[in-house]
Amino acid sequence: MVSIKDVAKEAGVAISTVSKVLNNYPNVSEATKARVNEVVERLGFVPNAVAASLSSKRVGRVALLIRLNLDTSASDEINMQYISGAVHRAKELQMDLITVFYSMIEDMNLEEVKSYFESQGIRGIIMYGLTTKDKVLHKLIESGDFKIVVIDAPMVNENTTSVSINHAKAQYDVAKKTITENKCKKVLYIQGEEDGYVTAKRLEGIKKLCEEKKLKLTVRNGKFSELRARELTMRYAKSNHCVVCASDLMAIGAMKALIDMDIFRPVCGFDGIILMGYVGKQMNTVKQDFVEISKKALDEVSRLMNGEKGRKVTMKHTLVRLKYEDIIC
Repeated sequence: MVSIKDVAKEAGVAISTVSKVLNNYPNVSEATKARVNEVVERLGFVPNAVAASLSSKRVGRVALLIRLNLDTSASDEINMQYISGAVHRAKELQMDLITVFYSMIEDMNLEEVKSYFESQGIRGIIMYGLTTKDKVLHKLIESGDFKIVVIDAPMVNENTTSVSINHAKAQYDVAKKTITENKCKKVLYIQGEEDGYVTAKRLEGIKKLCEEKKLKLTVRNGKFSELRARELTMRYAKSNHCVVCASDLMAIGAMKALIDMDIFRPVCGFDGIILMGYVGKQMNTVKQDFVEISKKALDEVSRLMNGEKGRKVTMKHTLVRLKYEDIIC
């Protein structure tokens, strides 16, 4: 059976170019269209009927590119809030969405990723959880072939908008509140994944605070894992006055460890997930409105698809102390 790769090779073009020709995308030269169509006819290539139907009817769809956290058995509350916000705004904007997981495209090269999205009529992509290691996606952003919104990553260009809170300031704010309230001098800071953009910014915030207050700072990598944070707390908490965590899930692990150790150390988290209300101990945390962030991302991808240029958008954050009474309904 003849594949789209066979057509691309015979015509001397990229797979994504064949897809563009088959789906009547603009910005393809007449000579290229003629060459591709000639090869399609000569080889007897028949595009997938379902994919072709979707592409012809739904040009302008938006893909939500989601990274699942496979290192925890806890429900991925943040991604569910992201999806909820996107679905609600898409309905208001009359936009068509599909959800794609990083694991579905992680082994593809740039041309294969482009072809994957183009074959489904995708024009806009919202990337949640982009890291420094996602080199193919970085190239996709640089290509300008899609209108892209990145959440919590610094990329901005003509076709790309960045939407994020100020992570450095948020980490500074919540740590300062916790440290000041408890008069701490030695701080154990449990950071997230080293390849995450938010990890670098949050680390920047805690370092700035400790330099200003002349505090002793110990930094360890918790990889956004509750178990890893528990282990680090068991090892380092006794020699520090408080535990500052770069996520609520790690803060929960730290608090559980302190309870088992039967010692008190103030703990603060980051994100404001509902699960914090069930821990049994109140902790300061940074609350992000993930639903609103995702709605804003849909607004921005709509702007880009209507011809406007990419920009940096900074969303608000708040400091809260979540308790059980705040989350039950």
